Amino acid sequence: MPFALDDDATLHAMGYPRKLTRRFRAFDNFAISFTIINIISGIFSSFGFGMTAGGPRILVFGWIGVSVMVLFVGAAMAEIASAYPTSGALYFSAGKLAKRHRGAWSWYTGWLNFVGQVGGTAATNYAAATFIQAFIALQWPSYHPHPEHTVAITAVILLVQALANTYTVQLVAVLNRISVWWLLVGLVAIVTTLTLKPGHHQPLSYATHFVNETGFASGFYGGMLGLLVTSWTFTGFDGSFHMSEETVKATVNAPRGIMRAISYSALAGLILMLALVYAIRDYAGEASAAAPPVQILIDALGTGTANLLLLIVIGAMLFCGLANMTSNTRQIFAFARDGAMPGSRWWHSVSPRTRTPVKAVWLAAACSLVLVVPGWWSHTAFTAIVSINVVGLFLAYGVPIFLRLRLGDEFRPGPWNLGRWGVPIAGVAVVWIVISNVLFMLPQASPLTLTSFNYAPIALAVVLAVATVWWFASARRRFQGPVSYGRPDEVAAMDLI
Repeated sequence: MPFALDDDATLHAMGYPRKLTRRFRAFDNFAISFTIINIISGIFSSFGFGMTAGGPRILVFGWIGVSVMVLFVGAAMAEIASAYPTSGALYFSAGKLAKRHRGAWSWYTGWLNFVGQVGGTAATNYAAATFIQAFIALQWPSYHPHPEHTVAITAVILLVQALANTYTVQLVAVLNRISVWWLLVGLVAIVTTLTLKPGHHQPLSYATHFVNETGFASGFYGGMLGLLVTSWTFTGFDGSFHMSEETVKATVNAPRGIMRAISYSALAGLILMLALVYAIRDYAGEASAAAPPVQILIDALGTGTANLLLLIVIGAMLFCGLANMTSNTRQIFAFARDGAMPGSRWWHSVSPRTRTPVKAVWLAAACSLVLVVPGWWSHTAFTAIVSINVVGLFLAYGVPIFLRLRLGDEFRPGPWNLGRWGVPIAGVAVVWIVISNVLFMLPQASPLTLTSFNYAPIALAVVLAVATVWWFASARRRFQGPVSYGRPDEVAAMDLI
């Protein structure tokens, strides 16, 4: 593909007419991924798990190591995003990069991306519901959080976010811009308060303290599980890719959005992680609390200050969930546009008023709610949903990167590319994706019971089984990968805007 910055010409060359409004500029595209990565949401919601699976050593040094690996994944994805800037993103590029069986590669990538993004929306809002209850309990000590309350609050959050994506699309774009400043100002407020206010901090060597309370005898295994904290935080940066058809100069702004979101989040997240680790006072008591980072804030700062900072955390989570749903919706829209989902005509229809795929919004919300329901009876539901998010998304990331790696010098890059480093960077990215996904499909707590079982492999297996049966039963005869609606001049005439 030629190095073109004409967005419409690039889209038409890929065989698609323009249906969505290009309201995202460089900062907006970066904002969507930065908000979905959301270091405040990711670190606060999974910090407690990390306290039992590796402790400070894994929380700090695991963050550094995984951040570097994710930069490799992001760079490889960014290069592909520059070559194929479309809402179909991962599944579209998989279909274009495959030498053979393009339909199958595209099909499975799309379904992995779908389940991973639904898992991200579900996990983020489930975490927000947990922290909302922690805030309520601080105001009214007689309130006791229950799993059914968490599920119900999550359902309400999903409803509000779906309504926002349906009726106030311009507001959603504004909120995504605001969310960046919310995260940055919130980060400064939390870190500064944790640094200056407590009268006592842990010694410098505390970052090497290791803890394994997972129930497994192997400290190595327990520590590896702790990498889930960082890995989950760094999911969703494909949001910049999915928003390509709504981004100005997408061939350069989408890949830049991916790389900036990852690198800025890596640095800022390390600062926040260190602030929380060195503020720990009563490790056992805080690790066993319903919301460990909230207890750390209370012990270090007092209830009043903790209340204020907790509002920042909850706001960050809600912003993250909203951005997740927006990205999730664009993937559904594109996948349905190519006839790869049940009721495709329904899900890829666009509202004439907002020029957005409204029906896909409600599908994203409903599927996220289905994943949350097991939280009614399972205390490991959150980590299982997180695993679904990490495994689904990173496998979807890995397929087009692997196919690009296999093409080697035959790959035709866009304006933003890695040059001769493209192949080795893609190789490192694929290796990390394989290792991390194997890890997060394994048990996360011992002893294994019905309530502690990691149902992520089952959920993923069900999705893959349905996709496989459907593929061999009928889809392989009608789905050959991304659809081209005609020559560039023909699809240009189909533009709805």
